[in-house]
Amino acid sequence: MPLSKLSCAIGVLISASVWTLSATAQDKSVKIGVMTDMTGPYSAIGGPGSAVAVNMAVEDSGLREKGWTIDVISADHQNKPDVAASLARRWADLDNVDVYTDLNSSGVALAVNTIVAEKNRIHLNSGAATSALTGKACTPNTIHWTYDAYELANGAGKAITQGGGDTWFFIAADYTFGATLEAETSAVVTKNGGRVLGDVRHPLNSADFSSYLLQAQASKAKIIGLANAGGDTINAVKQASEFGIVQNGQQLAALLLFISDVHALGLQAAHGLKLTESFYWDLNDGTRAFSKRFAARSPGNAMPTMTQAGDYSAVLHYLKTLVALGGNPHDGAAVVARMKEIPTDDAIFGKGTIRADGRKIHPAYLFEVKKPSESKGPWDYYKLIAIIPAEEAFRPLSQSECPLVKK
Repeated sequence: MPLSKLSCAIGVLISASVWTLSATAQDKSVKIGVMTDMTGPYSAIGGPGSAVAVNMAVEDSGLREKGWTIDVISADHQNKPDVAASLARRWADLDNVDVYTDLNSSGVALAVNTIVAEKNRIHLNSGAATSALTGKACTPNTIHWTYDAYELANGAGKAITQGGGDTWFFIAADYTFGATLEAETSAVVTKNGGRVLGDVRHPLNSADFSSYLLQAQASKAKIIGLANAGGDTINAVKQASEFGIVQNGQQLAALLLFISDVHALGLQAAHGLKLTESFYWDLNDGTRAFSKRFAARSPGNAMPTMTQAGDYSAVLHYLKTLVALGGNPHDGAAVVARMKEIPTDDAIFGKGTIRADGRKIHPAYLFEVKKPSESKGPWDYYKLIAIIPAEEAFRPLSQSECPLVKK
């Protein structure tokens, strides 16, 4: 090719590239999808409150006032992976959703995770406990924001075992989340010199825990570990109280307990339970200010759960990243890569980072539920037992099974 023609061709390519980048920089449209449990056992944990949190993040970003078009939609995954997968494909193929948030069920999260990567969208997970999202199932398109099974097990499991609760029996939800949380906690118990005497599995959304509790009683284990969440945890704790389990010398360990669960149980039934959380509304001035604004808009004026707080934090960081990019490139992997480069900083979790495996890093907190006499008012439910530093709260990166991590 003559030099003049070659130069012309190169000039055309450069012009096309510049036009593409310019067009990308000018694209200030975003669509965020909140996929959650709207009416089932996890609806108080995420549900309508998660949609409130995401909308608050959009408003607090101030981008609409600067000419951005940001739409938030929501849908109920019904805690069914097949329903969630179908919804995820529709959101990508027909609704042009950029970001999938919440996904407060491990089976649902894993089903959607694959589709998000296939469609090159973004998965900001705040609701699922499975550690696989930053392990074998990690993708360049996913960030696991708020908590995971390793954090929960490493917090309450370690503290309880070292404090003398060295024999355990598990009552676990019979799906990915329950199995993962039981396995992670069992490993921590054994590592700290404890023993697991047995376990039993129950279906999601169980109403009757009597047979499971009888098996736990018969085991004579000091600790009955509840590897479930939401309505299942509430039912198990209530029925354990009716059985007189704690009065007879055994202790309950709710391995995933949310403030919404404690509110539903009441302090009379829940006091003394130890739990690990990444967020509590009354931690500091920043969390209190956010939580009071949230409660004014949430169903029943409820304070936010850590899942809902995580939804807010994740979306706020995502929008900050789009500003840094100069617009929305609608390239999920590229945006997530940039999100990992920018330090996180907000009123919810303070300063933090996002690792190569997609794990958002921040401190965790070991709490004990207060006695009724210790509470000073509505939603004053926790007393802080210990702070678990960010570098210790989650599985070390050196142990990660994520293919994105360079060994």
